[in-house]
Amino acid sequence: MRRVLIVGAGQAGLQLALGLQSRGYEVTLMSNRTADEIRSGRVTSTQVMFHTALQHERDLGLNSWEGQAPRIEGLGVSVADPDGARAIDWLGSLDAYAQSVDQRVKMAGWMETFAARGGRLVIHGASVADLDYFARAYDLVLVAAGKGELVALFGRDAARSPYTAPKRTLAVSYVHGLAPADSPAEPPVVRLNMVPGAGELITIPALTTSGRCDILFWEALPGGPLDVFDGVTDPAEHLALTLGLMRRHLPWVHERARHVELTDAGATLTGACTPVVRHPVAELPSGGLVLGVADVVVANDPLTGQGSNCAAKCAASYLAAITDRADLPFDRPWMQSAFDAFWSGPAGAAHATKWTNALLGPPPPHLLAVIGAGAEYPGVADRFANGFDDPADFEAYLYEPERTAAYLASASAASVG
Repeated sequence: MRRVLIVGAGQAGLQLALGLQSRGYEVTLMSNRTADEIRSGRVTSTQVMFHTALQHERDLGLNSWEGQAPRIEGLGVSVADPDGARAIDWLGSLDAYAQSVDQRVKMAGWMETFAARGGRLVIHGASVADLDYFARAYDLVLVAAGKGELVALFGRDAARSPYTAPKRTLAVSYVHGLAPADSPAEPPVVRLNMVPGAGELITIPALTTSGRCDILFWEALPGGPLDVFDGVTDPAEHLALTLGLMRRHLPWVHERARHVELTDAGATLTGACTPVVRHPVAELPSGGLVLGVADVVVANDPLTGQGSNCAAKCAASYLAAITDRADLPFDRPWMQSAFDAFWSGPAGAAHATKWTNALLGPPPPHLLAVIGAGAEYPGVADRFANGFDDPADFEAYLYEPERTAAYLASASAASVG
């Protein structure tokens, strides 16, 4: 029986651990927190899992909260004008629903499932010295902890990392009491509200430790009018700032939030993320090798919701690569090939990274044309929304002005016909 060590108990680490466990591997999982500590702690992320990522969970029987989490049926885009009115507003329908489950709920539950199925769970913050020791005892060591000392083992891939500093600062609130956008009968949808030159507010229907909720998520351009959360640690102050910005810049969203309250004492989060792609194989002081997983090697800004989706896709891709390896060694060429399949495959991280980086920069005219066309042509709105599940589709019409013009011309002709 092959022995595998996974360091990090997030979406990718736990999904991969449970997948390998179900295939008969002897898996050890290291986490710096217990399930109870995760469940009762502060929120760690925002997340919207689209169909492809959700199916990876279903394939492993890990969709424990699918019947409880809101079924997100669409994605809306609104653009504010300087007076706070909606210059653009449309809603695209998803071909298959998405869902958002607070990672405190999911990771704690999956960790308990892993232990109940006989997995070895070690509660310990791993160091480089720990990995140096464990690499001799395991057939394969994977690092899925996207923060801390271990990430420094993996060098930055400059050719795939255009940014060297955060492009947004982030402020998250999980709340109860957000009213529907249009009517109580409206299905749950994610809404991307854009404030040109300042940032974005994303609203996400979700499931948290206390039940159904919504996530209010500001993405602010550093130094701009939305970048006001630095040093704020009091949850009540955090929520007040969130609502104040909504009142000033997105009054139609603020109208929905008149009666919101935080879901719990740990319902707020601030931070920033420098988008980066790292080299996937790290060498330990003793010469042992470890393979990076998910946001250890591909960390995107959460603006386009690709983080948890890429993590699920990475875990599924690595699971296939590991099981296909049979009894052959997990050497450096194999590790590189496993990452390459995750990066360059049809649903690979390269597409998600290109899409996210494109949206982080100043929008070129042809991208603005697509966003504007969503209000006129429902087919454009639907296609744009479904690109969040399959970012590879953006290659066909979004990045080159000529392709965009041809696509919008065809959309116009189809509407006339």
